Amino acid sequence: MGDPLEQEAVELLQRLIRFDTVNPPGAERAAQELLGGLLEDAGFEVTLVGRTQERPNLVARLRGPAPAPTNADGSAVAGTGGPTLCLLSHVDTVLADPAAWSRDPWSGDLHDGFVWGRGALDMKSQTAAEVAAALGLAREGWRPARGELLVVVVVDEETGGGEGAKWLCEHHPDLVRCDLLLNEGAGTVIPHDGGRVYGVCVAEKGVFRFRLTTDGVAGHASIPKIGDNALLRMAPLLQRMADDQPGFDLTEGPRAMLEGLGLPVGDDGTRALSTLREHDPILAMLVEPMLGVTLAPTRITASEKINVIPSRAEVEVDCRVPPGMEADRVRERIAEVLGDEGYGLEFFEQVVGNGSPVESVLMAAIRDWVGEQDSGATIVPTILPGFTDSRTFRAAFPGCVAYGFMPHRHMTLYEAAPLIHGADERIDARDVGFAAGFFRDVTRRLLS
Repeated sequence: MGDPLEQEAVELLQRLIRFDTVNPPGAERAAQELLGGLLEDAGFEVTLVGRTQERPNLVARLRGPAPAPTNADGSAVAGTGGPTLCLLSHVDTVLADPAAWSRDPWSGDLHDGFVWGRGALDMKSQTAAEVAAALGLAREGWRPARGELLVVVVVDEETGGGEGAKWLCEHHPDLVRCDLLLNEGAGTVIPHDGGRVYGVCVAEKGVFRFRLTTDGVAGHASIPKIGDNALLRMAPLLQRMADDQPGFDLTEGPRAMLEGLGLPVGDDGTRALSTLREHDPILAMLVEPMLGVTLAPTRITASEKINVIPSRAEVEVDCRVPPGMEADRVRERIAEVLGDEGYGLEFFEQVVGNGSPVESVLMAAIRDWVGEQDSGATIVPTILPGFTDSRTFRAAFPGCVAYGFMPHRHMTLYEAAPLIHGADERIDARDVGFAAGFFRDVTRRLLS
């Protein structure tokens, strides 16, 4: 590990993993104070602010030599002095069961060239790479010639951001207002057709979770036909969701992705997906949810007693929809699979997905950097079947171009994806340094 930037990023990642920030409860303060102290010592203006004392969000700002006009809270007035680039990440993690791991999930061990621990991929590695890049720039005396650099590290992403990005954007929008944003969501190299492809996440799907109900007639379970079993009425609906897929609604990001992969797109992506299945079924499985509405039944309830035929059955379905799609269109797509009768449907969570333009100065900077660092590799836009805090920033600041991108060159998507939220989560230490170099270089490019 001869590169000083890589060494600092890896060591910082190890330190961050050793903070147990499993959410709930999160308990991110100690990690945030470590990062805040490092950034303040390097010359950043650091603010720790949160809904509670135990869970502060970190906002660190590096201004140019001639500061732009400021608001009352000290933040720059939007639209003056060039773009504000935000390097965004979160330090909370999901649970880890030590019994299922080969190494302690909070060890931060560097073993066989990998950093091990919960958050190594999601996403303390990106926090470490972004902060190490920002520290390196500030310590060498670099300052933005135009615009400003923000390093924002939030809490509570893993449970929806109510104390993190959502709270910040609602209660302190001027503190985190930005024009360009880099966050999690893509960047791990994808081997494809003999080449190497890096995805850039330009959008996230919406969430339209719903409850299906079927009704019957209760009766004693010892005489099965004396009632009308609502659970059996639910069975065909479950089978349809297993067997059928709503039609695709191809948005800008997935269309550009399919074209970037050299596939024949057609009207809705069906032909492209079929071609991809023939050549790379694993990648096709990952791409398919980006193209349209997905239905995943996850929880079912019926009778509260083993000896009572249920008069009602309910199943909850995790439904993800393309960016921009709203309830009426979602209902149409659901009806394609389930039909129009024989059940009740109620949405209990509705969040419209959003996205950023496929082409921008930020995309150009990413494309140029990848071309310089990995000759012959290409980049393609992607969308995330789930969601990140980028969605919150796009909604709060409509002009913000927000992408998910942390480049991994050595660990492929197929190696990394199964480890996220799983046992033995780890990252190739070289990729931590590779990403830190990207955040350093793209910051220089955009703000110099």
